[in-house]
Amino acid sequence: MRLSRRLVLKGAGALPLLAGPFGLSAFNSQVFNSQAFSSQAFSSQALAQTAPGVAEIPPILFVHGNGDHAALWVTTLWRMESNGMPRDRMFAINFTDPLARSDDKVEQPSRSSTEDQRRELGEAVKELRRRTGAARIALVGSSRGGYSIRNYIRNGGGADISHAVLCGVPNHGIYEWDEGLGGEFNGRGPFLRGLNEGETEVTPGTAFLTLRSDGIDKYAQADGRFVGKPGTPTGVTSDGPALKGATNLVLGALDHREVAFHPRAFREIYKFIAGREPSRIEILPEAEVKLSGLVTGTPGGVVTNRPVSGATVEIYRVSPETGERTGGPIHSSQTGADGRWGPALVEPSWYLEIVLASAGAPTTHFYRSPFPRSSEIVHLRAARPLGTADAGAGAVVLMSRPRGYFGLPRDVVLIDGKEPKDVKSGVPTDSVTTLRLPAEEVGRPVATIFNTERIVARAWPTSENRIAVAELTY
Repeated sequence: MRLSRRLVLKGAGALPLLAGPFGLSAFNSQVFNSQAFSSQAFSSQALAQTAPGVAEIPPILFVHGNGDHAALWVTTLWRMESNGMPRDRMFAINFTDPLARSDDKVEQPSRSSTEDQRRELGEAVKELRRRTGAARIALVGSSRGGYSIRNYIRNGGGADISHAVLCGVPNHGIYEWDEGLGGEFNGRGPFLRGLNEGETEVTPGTAFLTLRSDGIDKYAQADGRFVGKPGTPTGVTSDGPALKGATNLVLGALDHREVAFHPRAFREIYKFIAGREPSRIEILPEAEVKLSGLVTGTPGGVVTNRPVSGATVEIYRVSPETGERTGGPIHSSQTGADGRWGPALVEPSWYLEIVLASAGAPTTHFYRSPFPRSSEIVHLRAARPLGTADAGAGAVVLMSRPRGYFGLPRDVVLIDGKEPKDVKSGVPTDSVTTLRLPAEEVGRPVATIFNTERIVARAWPTSENRIAVAELTY
């Protein structure tokens, strides 16, 4: 049996926090983003002068999961900054092709192997060490990102890494089956067997922490229904993310993504790396907020972090009550070959509409809560194409939660005043819900609520190939 220290935290809904971070661009374009921000009120530089022992904390590189991108770490990085961690000592990688192959050894268009991920992570580690002058850095990974971390440390980089925090990582697989042994998520396959062999499952010299859910992680379930085989035992349990030789913590009723991005996960990440409790959990706002990021594409329908050139990004300030624009665009830019948009200057109290227009994709209207701090990783991907299920709808509004799933009855989830019917109860598995409206309701406001976060979007006409997305930050 794998040993763990159970820290069970109840009631895992989102907390009412104040609605910076800087990321690694995909390596086919640019490794690190520039740090061209001036000092301002509540800046991480100013906090670093008063925070105890900040200089003793190693630089930290954050590693996203399967199909994701660096932007998922934005709230974690804001909280780090609010505890005095300097921006130039934190980075978040953006893997070029974030989706895993079906078979690790068989090439698939726009998908990556475990070796691809290990190589890109190694480049990122090397660059962060060069920029900071640090001999060793800490790595924090969500889901598949933990595989890259373990692979790098075990097979080529352990001497560089002081701490490794693995959040919701299926360290013993999502399933243990004799079929599909080439898949990296198969606990019986060569990749995970290689990482887990020996008396200890961690690499000596690096301090390891695993964070996991108390039973509601969709990828740590005994039944195969979440991998398409209901009634078939997976061979894994909720203890699957734990590792022999690591500090193993259970964070209560947090879902697969929340064990990386929830405020409670932040506390454990910070405490493990810094060696003390954080001085605050809330996010301190800055007087001036500067936003920028990447526009990335989905060639052949596969999500990637490859840059999209020629995309237009416009930003509007909107009413928090109606989603209606309060004036003309406060920012407009077009991406070049590197896919970057911005920078845009906004106030930390403004609700925003970010409009992305790119060839071959629906014009996407993102509605966002206020950005309390600056960020260079406000990455944008166009919404999915309008499909057969949308036929006859005058407008389509999506409610999206990138940093977690909708848990019913755990959470309050409302779209247009009703609990969505396409969100399943029980183990949280859905991060997007869809509302379709008739043509006569085009243009009206649609309120979306997730616990204490509320965003009002506008219904845009599908006849113009437009989709609205109320994108939750928390």
